[in-house]
Amino acid sequence: MQGKNIRRITTFCLAGSLAFALNVSKVQASPYVSDYAVAGISKIMTEYYQRVSFDVEVDFTTEYNNLAIANVSGSLNVRKEPGENQKKVGKLPKDAGMEIIELGENGWAKIKSGKITGYVDASYLLTGEAAEQRAKQVATLVATVKDTATLRVREDASLLATTLALVGEGDELEVVEVLPDWVKVKIDQDDGYVSRQYVSLSYELKKAVSIEEEKTGVAGTGRRAQMVAFAKKYLGGRYVWGGTSLSSGVDCSGFTQAIYRKFGISIPRVSRAQAASGKRIKASEAKPGDLFFYGKGNYINHVAMYIGNGQVIHASNKRSGIKISNAYYRTPLKVVRYIND
Repeated sequence: MQGKNIRRITTFCLAGSLAFALNVSKVQASPYVSDYAVAGISKIMTEYYQRVSFDVEVDFTTEYNNLAIANVSGSLNVRKEPGENQKKVGKLPKDAGMEIIELGENGWAKIKSGKITGYVDASYLLTGEAAEQRAKQVATLVATVKDTATLRVREDASLLATTLALVGEGDELEVVEVLPDWVKVKIDQDDGYVSRQYVSLSYELKKAVSIEEEKTGVAGTGRRAQMVAFAKKYLGGRYVWGGTSLSSGVDCSGFTQAIYRKFGISIPRVSRAQAASGKRIKASEAKPGDLFFYGKGNYINHVAMYIGNGQVIHASNKRSGIKISNAYYRTPLKVVRYIND
């Protein structure tokens, strides 16, 4: 315990001294482009932030008093009341974290995860030391957007760099590297950069997904509405590079291909081929079930399915899994239609 306290004090002292150095470098910097005139300071700062962000002990005691982890291969249903026949209010992805509020004698636990409170079958939970150890293995360092309604994710660490994506306050991005003025993050499978002053860094576990998100929001019961409903069943599902299985993991094009296959429509395997094979339409003409394609420059490397109301569902990356995003969180390079109805 004494050793940990010494390390924490040392970290705080180092942070204070380096904060002064950073303030000096900012005064010297261009108002438009970060400019580190003193290479030594830049190197020290980079090494410091990388060490603090990636090597510190992961401690969830401040967020969870009674931590539990969803020990499932797919997802764990959260119900309004204890019992398999009770109304489902959400679901917990594999390795999602939660706070145990109460552990009943009937084998059900009352939990809270993210914005969801409900009951889960306690036999599917890791608790105590097992939960703490698992949390340290699966937690991800994320950058949470703060103090701005919209933050630009740029292709390079420069205010003059091209905007790769737009993210909103409260959005969480997987961190790749922490630099003095910038944080390198994952947007789908691309790397981008966000200004460090507009994000907070923390280790996070996956949270429960609300059942409200699974509602289609699409009028009628036709094929397009059915495709949206089917896709939303897999919200929170695993992202696996090269994966084609909705139950064990998919990548972006594997996800769209699997949805289309369920409804008897054959489309190519990879995103670029999917973009080339369908009928090109304007984004403003998109209907639920149509495909949006994204990438860097003119190179397509990501696909999502439109679900209506300006939103898409897609297998984003390892951290986010299958999620819903604004259809224009990145500028679509192409929108394609395969469905004639």
